[in-house]
Amino acid sequence: ETLYDFAARQPDARQFKGRAPAYAVSLPQGGGDVVVRHAMRGGALGNTGSDLFFPPTRALRELINSMRLRMAGVPTPEVVAFVTYRAGPVLRRSDVATREIKDSHDLSVVLTEVPSGEHRAQCLAAAGTLLSLLARVGAHHPDLNARNVLITWDDAHGAKAHVLDVDRIRFHVPADPMVFNANLDRLERSLRKLRERENITVSDDEIESIRSAASVQVK
Repeated sequence: ETLYDFAARQPDARQFKGRAPAYAVSLPQGGGDVVVRHAMRGGALGNTGSDLFFPPTRALRELINSMRLRMAGVPTPEVVAFVTYRAGPVLRRSDVATREIKDSHDLSVVLTEVPSGEHRAQCLAAAGTLLSLLARVGAHHPDLNARNVLITWDDAHGAKAHVLDVDRIRFHVPADPMVFNANLDRLERSLRKLRERENITVSDDEIESIRSAASVQVK
């Protein structure tokens, strides 16, 4: 049985949508709550449904990138474990378990469900802060879309943004303005695409507020 199969058959598993469903489960013996997903190809191969990778698969890179980001103070889920499986003589499949971030929603859900006001504005500002933190460590995320920005909220500190799908991140010179602009442009394109294709309400002023919050943080 694979780690993914184990998670899928748990009676208390909670399912999340994605290229393949992910499952939030409680690990035995007090291991805490994790989200288990089966790694699927993204980018140009994302529409093929392929889950085959050359070893050691992107899961190892996700583990390393997650550790590096968290050590630098960039919020991202902890990678608890990954498992790879042979798929013929060369290729591999993999499953990844990350620590679940409770009471969180991605930025697209926030823009859909949270009305205009201070709460919504703080969530957008948190996304700007995340862009600044990524730029500070030189982390370029080529797929930084609204669904890869996870927002949490607590009454003491307000909104906080976490970055997801970190296996594709590449590190460059810290505080490189090209990294900042590339991440910002990618997120802005994602928001405009959601507005056009999925009728998610986000104004140009709100998109600009993310840019403004990030610019202030970078300075």
